[in-house]
Amino acid sequence: MERLKIRSRIILSLIVILSVFSSCKDEEETTPPANNKPDPELAKNIAINNWIKAVMEEAYFWLEDMKTPIANTARPESYFESFLFKPTDRFSAIYPNYQELISSLSGVSTESGYEISLLRESESNENVIALITYVKKGSPAASNDLRRGDLISQINGSTMTLNNYQSLLRERSNQHSVTFRRPDEAGQFGAPQTVTLAAIQIEENPNFLDSIYVIDNQKIGYVVYHFFAPGVNNPTTNQMDTRYDAEMDEIFAKFKAENINQLIIDFRYNGGGYVSSAVNLASLIVPNFNSDKIFSKTKYNSFLSRFPTFQNIQTKFKEKSENIGNQLADGKIYILTSSRTASASELIINGLKPYLNVVIIGAKTTGKNVGSVALEDEDNPDNNYGLLPIVTKSFNSLDQSDYGDGFIPDEEISEFQFFPWRDFGDVRDPLLKSALDKITGTSTPGARLKLEDRIMIGSSLDSKIRSGVMLEDNSNFKNYREK
Repeated sequence: MERLKIRSRIILSLIVILSVFSSCKDEEETTPPANNKPDPELAKNIAINNWIKAVMEEAYFWLEDMKTPIANTARPESYFESFLFKPTDRFSAIYPNYQELISSLSGVSTESGYEISLLRESESNENVIALITYVKKGSPAASNDLRRGDLISQINGSTMTLNNYQSLLRERSNQHSVTFRRPDEAGQFGAPQTVTLAAIQIEENPNFLDSIYVIDNQKIGYVVYHFFAPGVNNPTTNQMDTRYDAEMDEIFAKFKAENINQLIIDFRYNGGGYVSSAVNLASLIVPNFNSDKIFSKTKYNSFLSRFPTFQNIQTKFKEKSENIGNQLADGKIYILTSSRTASASELIINGLKPYLNVVIIGAKTTGKNVGSVALEDEDNPDNNYGLLPIVTKSFNSLDQSDYGDGFIPDEEISEFQFFPWRDFGDVRDPLLKSALDKITGTSTPGARLKLEDRIMIGSSLDSKIRSGVMLEDNSNFKNYREK
């Protein structure tokens, strides 16, 4: 039997990435030094690139469409990029440091603790503004009273423009100042204020908020979940704890004890994460559990699919004592989305659709039904790269995988049309309000102030390694390599 040649450790990871971080230009083949002495950097690149080639030739999902690579003397970022089947492949990625990659996937990063959406100030100028989407608990941003909906116009005293905003955003990884304005109840922004923010290592808890609303005869559970991670990775042992999954179990145990009969899940800023956490959450929701119920199916490329280990891969729901599926009225759940809702979040939607009426409120999702495994090179201590090629495609129990262009919401709402922005859990928040109105059968008008048709150009979430991520159990790879 032909054996898989990848000798990299594949950590619990099936990853779906929104965008490739490498911005390096393709490089031409390097000319050897005139004195003919070996170039250590050149030799290092060749060794790394040979590893990349071995991975791609066996694991890449679009194997038949993979491009011919450039010279293996190029920088690894450029070499990896040259293989990719673009524009179909929007998500394969390479990172310079594997350990930092894994830590980031569990929400650990050095920052000040606020996420932003970026917009052009006006079509008549090139200024860029940033609206704070949320502030992380216990962060420097929180202690300086930055709030969701604050408008940032300057970083370190410089006005953001189309030409400089990307470089200014990179300054946020160190101590920096922000100049912002806060909206009043009428949506009018006040006088500028400036604060200086430290950058610290933050372990972001994805379980951002949970609430219960009692309206008429309805008991409604609401969960804001920002990414899928079971816990925090220990860089020494390379093991991840399960503190965040356990906390989600506690939230649903409370929902069950309170006899909620409606559920709203807020995924609007959730770009994905570990499939194990997606299975955990879905297993807390699915009605009429039995051990044969399939949450998702995973398919590999034509080469790997020749081997039994990679055939008929099915992920089952887990039995959870905290499950509330049979309490949900009319077999419905409500999911709040945005264009940043991706991968593992979409996997939840697709995986639950055969068993529940999933009502989507917000914006069309990213559209990420393919995934990657996270790879490191165990045999070469000089190779610190982490590789995330697309290697899989995901389906639900009905073999459906038709969300490559995103899920279209049942009710389309853009939060950029409503100001001031409300805190998560505030019933005046337009997405939450829409879900509550659907549940209670009522409708009350909301203040809608269009933001002068300002053009959305990005989000700080786009730069998160976890953005567009689905991380799956790697036991099939591990078992195959050990044969």
